[in-house]
Amino acid sequence: MSDPADFVRANTAIASPPLVPEVRLYLASEITPIWQASEATLHASGVPPPYWAFAWPGGQALARHVLDHPALVQGKRVLDFAAGCGIGAIAAMRAGAREAVSNDLDAFAAAAATLNAALNGVAVICDTDDLTGRAPERWDVVLAGDVCYERAMAERAFDWLQRAAKSGALVLIADPGRAYKPTDGLVEIARYDVPTTRELEDREMRTCVVARVS
Repeated sequence: MSDPADFVRANTAIASPPLVPEVRLYLASEITPIWQASEATLHASGVPPPYWAFAWPGGQALARHVLDHPALVQGKRVLDFAAGCGIGAIAAMRAGAREAVSNDLDAFAAAAATLNAALNGVAVICDTDDLTGRAPERWDVVLAGDVCYERAMAERAFDWLQRAAKSGALVLIADPGRAYKPTDGLVEIARYDVPTTRELEDREMRTCVVARVS
């Protein structure tokens, strides 16, 4: 298997996502090798699907909301759940969080989040444990962007997020209209129009709803 950090550096380019231009990330684009690599090529190299190489609309919406409303996270322990590139954790630290954990099962996502945090002059803690298999810690804030694109993941994730909310955390989820977004247990607090590309989405703009999990 490729060294995750080396792979991230070699196969992405530094860019800023459109909704959060003040944040820089190692991202895939039309000019980067990972954009052009087939799934078979990645599998042969021991690389899982590179979801971490994109700033998905839900993650951008959460990052924008946190940066625009820093009181939500200032001085608090924040978890970026299923974090991918770590944009939520990075935004939380830039907004004054005491600690931010970027959690994703993929070791390549953890490497990307670590590199992305360094790009932005912050430190995040990267964790690759499956948190849904145990009771939530006493988080102050939990961020979950774009976690409803597969039925099994959406159901398992939302069950855990509801348990985190019941344990006292402020749990914010951002979703751009994925098929498996829950219809109950959410209180909308904001909407963001996120520019995207036809290569990733079926349209050039996604409206993301940021909601509190109740």
